[in-house]
Amino acid sequence: MNENLKPYNEKMIKTLENLEADYATIRAGRANPHILDKLKVDYYGTPTPFQQVANVSVPEARMIQIQPWEASLIKEIEKAIINSDLGLTPTNDGKVVRIVFPELTEDRRKEISKDIKKKAENAKVAVRNIRRDANDAIKKLNKGGEISDDELKGLEDEIQKLTDKFVADIDKVTDAKTTEIMTI
Repeated sequence: MNENLKPYNEKMIKTLENLEADYATIRAGRANPHILDKLKVDYYGTPTPFQQVANVSVPEARMIQIQPWEASLIKEIEKAIINSDLGLTPTNDGKVVRIVFPELTEDRRKEISKDIKKKAENAKVAVRNIRRDANDAIKKLNKGGEISDDELKGLEDEIQKLTDKFVADIDKVTDAKTTEIMTI
């Protein structure tokens, strides 16, 4: 790969990684501890990630168990889950907080599927914006006489191939997540 294109390749990789991280937080009917990644618990006045104040495990296919390292955090953990947009209700036995995942309805699956496609489209737009920035940068190099017209054409082709590859990767990741959501 040409040195001029490396930063743009890295930006496209980051876009894909962000999309995958976003998809990891989407609830698919079975328990996934990553849905808690964006939530913070109030730990002595400081918003703190769950992983830093508790042990998060999946004892059953549709249950997440959160065992805080300090019993005093149980109420704060419950409050953080209830106030989130997860739509889940936690229960506790004084030592452990449990979240049971209800089965997703067909309507909810379709809604989540639309959301997945919207996130994918946003990622594709981001990749295309990176392509535009890369094309602008190499055109400046060409105008400045740093690269020839032939090199410009070659680099534009390389940028387009890179863009096509990442758009295909986004489609692949999106199809996999949609299949996971729609599978009962």
